[in-house]
Amino acid sequence: SDLRQMLATKSVENIQFLPFLTTDANNLSWLGYGCLKGDGTVITVNAIGAALQTLYILMYLYYSPAKRPVLLQVLLLLAVVVTGCGYFTILVDTGTRLTHLGLFCSVFTISMYLSPLADLAKVVRSKSTRCLSFPLTVTTLVASSSWTLYGLQLHDPYITVPNVPGIVTSLVRFWLFWRYRTEQDKPY
Repeated sequence: SDLRQMLATKSVENIQFLPFLTTDANNLSWLGYGCLKGDGTVITVNAIGAALQTLYILMYLYYSPAKRPVLLQVLLLLAVVVTGCGYFTILVDTGTRLTHLGLFCSVFTISMYLSPLADLAKVVRSKSTRCLSFPLTVTTLVASSSWTLYGLQLHDPYITVPNVPGIVTSLVRFWLFWRYRTEQDKPY
């Protein structure tokens, strides 16, 4: 719905950029983890996710009036991802690579799930959830719950543990939507 809003208004007003940037980094990191582990599910889901997030970033950049800060954030993210790839490929031995990459991916996943809460003070101060995305909150709850269950099934703590904060932060955001009803702001 955020992409649809962007296309309809030809504006990025009231649309957060950070959650989609961290989600792209998250997808790229997990794609590497899936390739290293040989997990087709992780590979497929994150390849599609990375492609979609990259499209979102390109559309955001196109409609953003302040392109320089957005571009700098994207370049910083790319530098982190390239540095991470170099680290895991060159400096980490094969025996511990999956463990190190799993920890790296976990940090990105947790940051992705926590990034929408950056506007928490703004929401409480303004008593409005206009800056939060309800569809993103629903999607985050479904995705984090699904990955938590998948990780439990595989007994993979690197998939299970970092997705639990996604469930918690989604519930916090649902509470904010309930607490600061948005009938006058925008319909869902």
